[in-house]
Amino acid sequence: MINVAVLGYGTIGAGVVKVLQTNVDSIEKRVGERIEVKKILDLREFPGDPNEDKVVHDYKEIQEDEDIQIVVECMGGVEPACTFVRTALLQGRSVATSNKELVAKHGAELIAISEENHCNFLFEASVGGGIPIIRPLNQCLTGDVIEEISGILNGTTNYMLTKMEEDGVSFDEVLKEAQAKGYAELHPEADVEGYDACRKIAILTSLAFGKQLDFEGIHTEGITNITAEDFRYAQKMNKSIKLLGKSWTDDGKLYAMVCPMLLDNSHPLAGVKDVFNAIFVHGNMVDDVMFYGKGAGSLPTASAVVGDVVECARNLGTHLPMIWEKDKLTLDDFGSFERNYFVRMPAETSLEAIEKAFGAVDMIQVDGIEEKAFVTGIMNEKEYHKAADSLGTAINMIRFN
Repeated sequence: MINVAVLGYGTIGAGVVKVLQTNVDSIEKRVGERIEVKKILDLREFPGDPNEDKVVHDYKEIQEDEDIQIVVECMGGVEPACTFVRTALLQGRSVATSNKELVAKHGAELIAISEENHCNFLFEASVGGGIPIIRPLNQCLTGDVIEEISGILNGTTNYMLTKMEEDGVSFDEVLKEAQAKGYAELHPEADVEGYDACRKIAILTSLAFGKQLDFEGIHTEGITNITAEDFRYAQKMNKSIKLLGKSWTDDGKLYAMVCPMLLDNSHPLAGVKDVFNAIFVHGNMVDDVMFYGKGAGSLPTASAVVGDVVECARNLGTHLPMIWEKDKLTLDDFGSFERNYFVRMPAETSLEAIEKAFGAVDMIQVDGIEEKAFVTGIMNEKEYHKAADSLGTAINMIRFN
């Protein structure tokens, strides 16, 4: 028998316990041994819960239990999760986690500790919930040089943008609806400001390029400035608006950013709707592949965590190679990268002034909207801001993918 401790009995932790107990026979066939949840760490009591006798309130009870071989971390946040995980790895216990904040900040360090102690630190569920992407990057696509990763990495914002596009509602209206349905938190900044997607693209980029990418260095914008009018313009251009976490190489330079972007409707990511997530990967040999599914939720995320538990159980005492070194990746200034920009200016802005600032532009007109809206030629970020600043304050700007 293989004994597991679960840290945190919230949405994800309870889901992990449910999957392990519901599918216990199927999992045993895949592992060759039965997996048992022995202890659950949580500060709360759970009277009447079928697992209430397994709940402990002090991590030392798990740390000192020599029968526990795998620790599942579902607490969230950096501390005390990092201390508990580090302690488990130093004891030679493998760890599976869904904690994107922990992985983004300490992934390289914890992988190194697991290697030194002949165990594993696995985190499939930290990006994309139930979508398999970490293991494919680490195993299936290792013959490729990854040239681009673009992802719809946050189900809350994708749901909101979908409703704004299809129903023509405002940001404030759709946020209230998302909160009422439980898709958005009471304090939704991590989602709507792009912070959640930022940590996830940092993890994917670190794995793809084998070194630590600090999420603090990634230019990040959310969806709070997107309006129903933006979608009317996008429809006129046969495009969709998506919040993308994106990293890519160009001429030997590495770029990364999180922001709303205009996608051609023919792009695979353009059709990803509601709370679904998708990760689009371009390799120099495999070309384009996309991973799609539910990016959040108790059981989809728990399924990915349990997949890691199974991998840990199959490889007790053995470290599965994972290249993510502590050396830092250096991002080039995304302001030097060239692209088109969709810009909305007040109606009183003259076409002559626009062309003086931007050169030739393609004007976009939508019935009922009195503005000067246009698509610029190819230019870099610094050039865009210099031109836009010369005209005054833009109503909004959205980058082309």
